[in-house]
Amino acid sequence: MLICLSGLLIQAQPVSNYSQYTGYGQLNRETLLILRQFKQNDQLQFLTVNPNTLETRVVPAKTIAAQRLSWEALKKQFSNTPYIKAIQFAQLQSFSLQDAGIIHGYPKEKGITLTIDLCPSHKPLDRQVFTDLFTAFGDIEKPVPVALSLSGHFLLNHIADINWLQQLERENSIRITWINHTYSHFYDPKVPLQDNFLLKPGTNIDREVLQNEIAMLEQGLLPSVFFRFPGLVSDNKVVNIITGYGLIPIGSDAWLAKGQPAISGGIVLIHGNGNEPVGVADFIRLLKTEKNAVLEKQWLLYDLRYSIGSEFKN
Repeated sequence: MLICLSGLLIQAQPVSNYSQYTGYGQLNRETLLILRQFKQNDQLQFLTVNPNTLETRVVPAKTIAAQRLSWEALKKQFSNTPYIKAIQFAQLQSFSLQDAGIIHGYPKEKGITLTIDLCPSHKPLDRQVFTDLFTAFGDIEKPVPVALSLSGHFLLNHIADINWLQQLERENSIRITWINHTYSHFYDPKVPLQDNFLLKPGTNIDREVLQNEIAMLEQGLLPSVFFRFPGLVSDNKVVNIITGYGLIPIGSDAWLAKGQPAISGGIVLIHGNGNEPVGVADFIRLLKTEKNAVLEKQWLLYDLRYSIGSEFKN
């Protein structure tokens, strides 16, 4: 399997025997934590994360001398790394019904971390968001960093849109961090929040998390260590389950369609699935408002891995 630095997997093939794996190993003097193991291209593969940079990578199992540890032992051994610190911080922010986890980024300069949710939708991807990003930032930040919260049902029903995004990565126009947004993204507008989304009684969380990662890998996408709850709805129990998969819950302090203003260092949320034109319009308006600051490199977009990881380095 070949892996491009942009996070794009080339020549992806069906995935089998996908499961959690907790351990670590060295690869070219780099320490990697191992989160999953699976078979692809007739090889045993590991999904790994660098605990200092939060970068994920798929590596053939035969290239790394793996030391298997329990999740609790792994957290203890690497407790001083940004990755484990971020997970533990997210667990402390797990008692609200909405917006649990990390909701604010921490860049030193002025700017935001943009997250675009791709929930299940019959409408096509709102490509204008991405073309406006190129217009605003293409000459200043290339590739333009963006984090996409991807649900499996959007992925499987919008292959042409996903291929378009992959092509933009190959052209070095954007750099995508793929956030796990569950496989089915259940939602019933008639059901109260405490029984809705991922809190629906009987939800198979193992399938919602792992099947979504499988779908990404089979399409040639590289899963990150970030997770966004559908509807931003969760409780303490489900947050602890998600962090048990080695995933960092990401909320937002600026859901634009709800009138929440974007502030410096904020994690901004809009929907790019065609169902939230107000949020998209607000973001485009935000770009125009900050146009001069963008041109002067005083207002930038930040990679989610940098935005989160930099806070927990010390």
